[in-house]
Amino acid sequence: MKLNNVRLLVSDFEKSFLFYHELLGLKCTWGDQNSAFASFDIGLPSGLAIFKEELMDAAIGKNNTGDTSPQDKFAIVIEVDSVDKTYQKLKKKSVDFITSPKDMTAWGIRVAHFRDPEGNLLEIFSNLADD
Repeated sequence: MKLNNVRLLVSDFEKSFLFYHELLGLKCTWGDQNSAFASFDIGLPSGLAIFKEELMDAAIGKNNTGDTSPQDKFAIVIEVDSVDKTYQKLKKKSVDFITSPKDMTAWGIRVAHFRDPEGNLLEIFSNLADD
């Protein structure tokens, strides 16, 4: 496993994009102010990302469960060699997953989501071509 990025889940994507890109001067490595996802170089290429929070809610199924817990504001994103193998390994260690491994074809990745003991959102992913 390796840290891929910290993803901030934002309600005003364009305003957030302009803050990180224009105001802070971070180099945008993917996306633009009109997309739903963008990443920035913070000494780690694409180490900081912003993403529309409602799209993450849909990805973890929060919109379909009637979940009234507070809105997630970030996700720690970890790249793995195989989502399915890592999922099975972590399940055996009693990690309670929010989502089973699934293809996010629009994102080009396979993902699974879980929370740490403090309720922080984590995502494991691998590129669809890799899994």
